[in-house]
Amino acid sequence: MTTLVIVSGGLRDPSSTRLLADRLESAVRAEFGTAGVPVESSFVELRPLARAIVDAMLSGFATEPLEEAFETLAGADGLIAVTPAFNASFSGLFKSFFDVLPPETLSEMPVLIGATGGTERHSLVLEHALRPMFSYLHAIVSPRGVYAATEDFGTSEDGTALGSRIKAAAADYTRLVQGCGGHTRRDVPSEDLTAMRRLLSP
Repeated sequence: MTTLVIVSGGLRDPSSTRLLADRLESAVRAEFGTAGVPVESSFVELRPLARAIVDAMLSGFATEPLEEAFETLAGADGLIAVTPAFNASFSGLFKSFFDVLPPETLSEMPVLIGATGGTERHSLVLEHALRPMFSYLHAIVSPRGVYAATEDFGTSEDGTALGSRIKAAAADYTRLVQGCGGHTRRDVPSEDLTAMRRLLSP
């Protein structure tokens, strides 16, 4: 069983960001299905967690709903992360969630990145903002992300440019997850303690 978490940073309800997240999850699930691999998916919507995320930034402590989101993500084999684009970058809420995420949660985890925006002018957000951030967090970022502008929605899914991009990205990501195997959760406090004991040992 492969477990996936989909983090959607949409700020409105309904949101084009969640719509893209749904389509990416569906395409990845279909690719795994073709390979005969069962998939279990969980969605983490950031909009209901907005206050908890800000509180965690100010206090250094996460509330129970935010802790549950962290635990869900830490136990996954892969992440699909989708954000709205503002001023050619990710949203503040999306960035803040990953700012308060415990260190090394995403270490060596395959990530498929996606973004939505009003125009194609924001499309470089994938390469200039999302990919560097997840690389910094030691994740393994899939080579092909998906950007969707407003004009990409509202047409038939089959045969559209967006549908083709989603399918290609899902195929790449599925191969990446299978190549990486199951994700091993890191216990950073225990690793730090072990390292300290080694330094102090005679």
